[in-house]
Amino acid sequence: MLEKLKSKQGSVGVVGLGYVGLPLLLAYAKAGFRAVGIDIDPGKPEALLAGRSYIKHIPGEHVSEALASGRLEATTDFSIIKTLDAIILCVPTPLDEHFEPDLSYVVNTVEAVVPHLKAGQVLSLESTTYPGTTDEEVVTRVEKAGFKVGTEIHVVYSPEREDPGNTKFSATNIPKVVGGITPACLEAGVALYEAAFEQVVPVSSCKVAELTKLLENIYRAVNIGLVNELKVAADKMGIDIWEVIRAASTKPFGFTAFYPGPGLGGHCIPIDPFYLTWKAREYGVHTRFIELAGEINRSMPNYVVHRTMEALNSRGKPVKGSRILLMGLAYKANVDDMRESPTFALLDGFKSLGAEVSFYDPHVPVVGPTREHMNWAGARSIEWSEETIRSQDCIVISTHHAAFDLGQLAAWSDLIIDTRNAMASIDTPEGLVIKA
Repeated sequence: MLEKLKSKQGSVGVVGLGYVGLPLLLAYAKAGFRAVGIDIDPGKPEALLAGRSYIKHIPGEHVSEALASGRLEATTDFSIIKTLDAIILCVPTPLDEHFEPDLSYVVNTVEAVVPHLKAGQVLSLESTTYPGTTDEEVVTRVEKAGFKVGTEIHVVYSPEREDPGNTKFSATNIPKVVGGITPACLEAGVALYEAAFEQVVPVSSCKVAELTKLLENIYRAVNIGLVNELKVAADKMGIDIWEVIRAASTKPFGFTAFYPGPGLGGHCIPIDPFYLTWKAREYGVHTRFIELAGEINRSMPNYVVHRTMEALNSRGKPVKGSRILLMGLAYKANVDDMRESPTFALLDGFKSLGAEVSFYDPHVPVVGPTREHMNWAGARSIEWSEETIRSQDCIVISTHHAAFDLGQLAAWSDLIIDTRNAMASIDTPEGLVIKA
């Protein structure tokens, strides 16, 4: 197995073909491996076998090139696992309604994989989770099936570090952290990832690798919570927080800029910190700092709704009955990723107050199924036109896509609530733009 991985003559399977799994699958095909994608959603293998991409920032030609090379395969059949040298699991790890880890996707996937394992394979988990998950949920099931971990099956953990839409960093040029259950497991994991990634960072255990991922995202969540709290305070003082951040950013040491917004989105930052807070309670530790940051960040959509209410009231308009357009449904700029997007909370908040709400997002023409916001499934983006924009009582910029024509927005709107400082470079009349 090691020889096959090092010589790039082996076969690698990726289970879960979403925003993490698909670029990883294509990376291994490009590196020269037989790359097999496995997903329970038949639509994904069907699209790949037709040479199509179903993720906007992954070009379809990347899929068709991998397919033409003869190295890309895709299926819903888990029995193909017995033909592979390595299996990488990239499945969701959401929170339940009590903000506690939901490992059902990991557990169900491991249980679907284990019956097809054979001696001489490496099994890697990439899903973000709490320290100890690989030992408790993966190793125990592999050993229960009769395999000896470290000699027959090599189990590793390597956290994903995908950043959808980032043109500077792709799947393979981001350093890859990997930890193994045993030294032999680590050696196998390093061989697996060195074959496709420019840099591999080995660590002493799976638990270290698991906590590394959580630290990265908790660091961001806490700092975003801090700047969101400062935004509210600065607003009360009549200070532009964006100008403050620009000025502070001129300091060449000891300061890293983080920016406020309408709330947190994506599959990592709003969720991952709570995996650690949950696990820490098992050890009698109360992670107050992390939980406070989460509380602040979750409150931001309500702050934006309140600021919008104030702005409409100042123009003699109640929220009830007002037409409010949300600009941007994706959780971040220039992607089609809606996971945990704060725009959903804004849509719900305005609708609950009786407003007529709609959204515009060229990257998300229609809302697909989501775990948390099924009530919006099937909703469609408006068509961009002067008539439509002028018919709105208020525009709320919740995501700053490069595709937005902000000049037209300024010319056609009566009131803009800007949560991203998107209008900073646009010449607008006084009172048109309210920052929130």
